[in-house]
Amino acid sequence: MSELPAVVIIGAGGHAKVVIEALRAAGYPPPLGLVDPHPAAAVIHGVPVLGGDDILPRLRAEGAAAAIVALGGNGLRQRVGDALAAMGYALPALVHPAVQLSPSARIGDGAVVMARACLGPDAVIGSLAIVNTNAVVEHDNVIGVSAHVAPGCALAGNVTVGDRALVGVGSAVRPGITIGADAVIGAGSAVVRDVPAKARVGGAPAAPLRR
Repeated sequence: MSELPAVVIIGAGGHAKVVIEALRAAGYPPPLGLVDPHPAAAVIHGVPVLGGDDILPRLRAEGAAAAIVALGGNGLRQRVGDALAAMGYALPALVHPAVQLSPSARIGDGAVVMARACLGPDAVIGSLAIVNTNAVVEHDNVIGVSAHVAPGCALAGNVTVGDRALVGVGSAVRPGITIGADAVIGAGSAVVRDVPAKARVGGAPAAPLRR
């Protein structure tokens, strides 16, 4: 098994706190620091804020080799991840050791899978996606690039979640459903039919929401 890298964490908000704890639980070396142009504090859970995004090329030139994007916004997370890759940063997947992980599940670069999540057989997690705390992603699910399955969700088998889509906290999705790219599922929803790209739905059963 290759040695885990010391990483730069992009973002210094609430999601960064969870990432820091997951890194520690997974046995990573202490993070090199946080990068955020507007941090809430100079130090987050013992990790210093090094500066804004403008320092990333310098950090890379000085030997920082890996980064984790700890940003909640799906589109922003994808843009930042693409920019980091273009600079030459590796984007390791972060899997909390308390995850129930099928041996056949596949996890893309830069994805984050939080504590007590469950990934079933042949589940595919796209690059820079988030499977959050206590979420269930059952067999043959495909979670798109930079999508987010929020805490406490339950996705039955053969569900597809498009790129940058958000499945809100505590939602349930029936088998075989497709959720389109950039769609938003409101918290606590029951998704029983396909959701088009960019749609906003919520409720039980989930129905279109007014903007």
